[in-house]
Amino acid sequence: MTTPTWQVNGQYYETCSCDFVCPCILGQMAVSPTKGSCTFAMAMQIDRGSYGASSLDGLGFIVLGLTPDAMGKGNWSVGLVIDDRASAEQREAITAIASGAAGGPMAALSGLIGKFLGVESAPIKFDRSGIKWSVKASSAVDMAAEGAKGINPDATEPMFLENTGHPASDRLALAHASKSHVHALGLSWDDVSGKNNGHYAPFAWRSA
Repeated sequence: MTTPTWQVNGQYYETCSCDFVCPCILGQMAVSPTKGSCTFAMAMQIDRGSYGASSLDGLGFIVLGLTPDAMGKGNWSVGLVIDDRASAEQREAITAIASGAAGGPMAALSGLIGKFLGVESAPIKFDRSGIKWSVKASSAVDMAAEGAKGINPDATEPMFLENTGHPASDRLALAHASKSHVHALGLSWDDVSGKNNGHYAPFAWRSA
């Protein structure tokens, strides 16, 4: 079956269990996460989107994962939390996009995934005020972060990583995670240390 033409754009938000700044991108996924393994929650707030004739406007999803060693070694466990407002057709479309099955940026990571944990539905709420943001999906995910500024006291923008190769965006704003709670799809992670890593950026994905 031919994959429909699709596109989604909006805002991406992520926290992970690595200390700030996460070494995985800087080390080209060849270094160990700061705690040996890495749990991550990568949330995507779709402003505008379509998959074939199906509109995905206003929906959201969260990619949850655990990498047991250096990310480049693979054997990731990955699953999805999808906005409970999505219809069955929209849910299938988002699953295809987020898993990489429909091509696009996530397809490049598909070879690293050893176990697909499945899909859960939950109401997903995104809040953003300047460089502060939060994402909550019922009891499954509750995370928040604040953009990390440099030493310029007058700066209004956070620091950025450029040319990252990250599937969400080549340019990522750095953030300090204030909280990360994940209890879904067999993953369990709680952190309120304020030491963990975060990223955020606009994203724009499309089919090849």
